[in-house]
Amino acid sequence: MTRFVRWAAGAAAAALLATGCSGGSSDDAEAGDRTSGPSSSAASAGSATPLPSSLTSQKLDWGRCKAAAGSPAPGDKWRCATLKAPLNWAKPDGRTIDLALIRAKATGDDRIGSLLFNFGGPGSSGVSTMPWYATSASELGKRYDLVSWDPRGVGSSEGVRCRSDKEIQASESVDITPDTPAEETAYFRDAAAFGRGCQKSQGTLMAHVSTTDTARDMDLMRQVLGDTKTHYFGISYGTELGGVYAHLFPGNVGRLILDAVVDPGADGAGHAENQARGFQRALDNYLESTGRGADAGTRKIVDLLKRIDANPLPGSSERKLTETLALTGIIRPLYSEASWPTLTSALEAAERGDGSELLALADDYNERDASGRYGTGTHAQRVISCLDDKQRPTVEEAKKLLPRFEKVSPVFGPMLGWDTAGWCHDWPVAGQYDTPEVSAPGAAPILLVGNTGDPATPYEGTKRMADELGKGVAVTLTWEGEGHSAYGKGSDCVDSAVNAYLLRGTVPKDGKVCS
Repeated sequence: MTRFVRWAAGAAAAALLATGCSGGSSDDAEAGDRTSGPSSSAASAGSATPLPSSLTSQKLDWGRCKAAAGSPAPGDKWRCATLKAPLNWAKPDGRTIDLALIRAKATGDDRIGSLLFNFGGPGSSGVSTMPWYATSASELGKRYDLVSWDPRGVGSSEGVRCRSDKEIQASESVDITPDTPAEETAYFRDAAAFGRGCQKSQGTLMAHVSTTDTARDMDLMRQVLGDTKTHYFGISYGTELGGVYAHLFPGNVGRLILDAVVDPGADGAGHAENQARGFQRALDNYLESTGRGADAGTRKIVDLLKRIDANPLPGSSERKLTETLALTGIIRPLYSEASWPTLTSALEAAERGDGSELLALADDYNERDASGRYGTGTHAQRVISCLDDKQRPTVEEAKKLLPRFEKVSPVFGPMLGWDTAGWCHDWPVAGQYDTPEVSAPGAAPILLVGNTGDPATPYEGTKRMADELGKGVAVTLTWEGEGHSAYGKGSDCVDSAVNAYLLRGTVPKDGKVCS
């Protein structure tokens, strides 16, 4: 079961550049390449407890980044370090955890400071993705140190793993739209087993990987990196993280970009319904582009999925294309309009009885390599979101939601409707809030970039975030495009406005539209 929130378009490409993070030794570090923060005498904003100097004055030992198994190191300009952060922010002088950071120094002379990136998820590795994404941010890299990190519970930052590769593959046969009592029992048994696996593997960490915890980590990074203000670029879930940060530390907000904006007013079920609507909208746009028509094309895909549910298609080797994998394979190309021809080919092959192309797309999304090893991004995603979300719909409540979800999206609605109860079913840790608090009175202007064709974070979330940040804080920029996120996706209008804001502090007119 996968809640389709994360920024998959970046994650797939970044997997080719996946790196580990090592502080290295002083011999590896560049001359003068140590960073220390200011004195810890004052309490951090947003925290009632003063932070110990052991945290705020720690020196980061920037060394060469080590490659992950089977992947190349990111290149000489990149350096990695380890930041110490409190496991429990209520006890900042207690046990610490390690957070993996990656940085490329500004290439120009007129440096502004650090620009932190979060690429979404929750669960996406910034250490792996930052070198890949830097090609889109080359202009920004002239005046900013480009910095990202693996948030707590992700990747090299004590990342969570809830299942073995063998268990993950076995779970792909679980029907995510159960039609019988036996399938329903198997679905929820599998959901509960996932949570137990996370608890067995991670223990106390499961209660300390919330979005609020990570927002506090960001402000510690600001201090240790030596920045007066936090300059930040958040994508997808990273927009929610940015909003929470702005709420906790409004006086520390520098230039914040929120691209592909999450609706902060939606609870878990609301996000699922939003995504059903967003992905169906993207699918309709794709179907119209092929000349098949949205209604007729949707009916054909629904019929295909029903046949696959009853009789999985042959895929590759001995693996079968199940309904679960078929839906994931359809989802994957909707993140980018450039991938639509790939979806056409995969659907045509499936109609002929060949599930290999949809299976390959699903494997790409699930971070499964040719040897059968899976990434853990979805593990971290689930642990973080279930800690954030207080709402836990029951099985009966989910069943009552199904007709509405199916009306919103005949293709994705059934899966996401069941997901409202299955995602955090019998979860071993209580959720923290119904919806995140993002109001940020007094913060500097925050630029929200919304894409009208965004499947994963539907455009409606942009206005909702703007309203909740508060009057005089949010500035909205709209791109009438397709795919997930907007910056670096081919719109000179969007890129110019974002660059002007980050590089020169020029705030665009609120409501500006790029077509």
